[in-house]
Amino acid sequence: MSIISKKICLFGDFGVGKTSLVRQFVESQFSDEYLSTVGVKISRKSVNISSKDLDDGRNLQLLIWDIEGSNKFKAVAQNYFQGSKGAVIVGDVTQPETLNHIREHIQSFLAVNPKSYIVVALNKSDMIAAEYLENIRQMYQFNDLNNILDTYITSAKTGNNVDEIFQTLATHLI
Repeated sequence: MSIISKKICLFGDFGVGKTSLVRQFVESQFSDEYLSTVGVKISRKSVNISSKDLDDGRNLQLLIWDIEGSNKFKAVAQNYFQGSKGAVIVGDVTQPETLNHIREHIQSFLAVNPKSYIVVALNKSDMIAAEYLENIRQMYQFNDLNNILDTYITSAKTGNNVDEIFQTLATHLI
């Protein structure tokens, strides 16, 4: 089995749960303590990709760049996008303004990496009544952009769809 490494960026507005998503994916842990990322934090995790096209499956090592979400950092953030093959763009379903910035984040990333894939994570779903979540997801599908693989309702706290967002991205990177 061969191992391939791919860089992916994880970003969105300040406080949307980016670091918590990474921590849930990499360490299967969640903490209510808020930790603000300064600059970028790089994590890695290997995922197994199996598909009908691969006889034995492959291990893909994801190099996850968790990028600071502050507005003053936006100009520098584009430097961190260089060489990334994919991105997870995160919004917070409890803060509508963060969802309204998702398209802007998509455009910023694609300006640097026009052939990369993106998964959208609408995070903190454990804090919203379930009957509203599908409507929110439908509003943020971005079907007009070929690079968007899917939009997921996620919760770093419960783990809902956390593995799925990274697995979907990883499958398309092989």
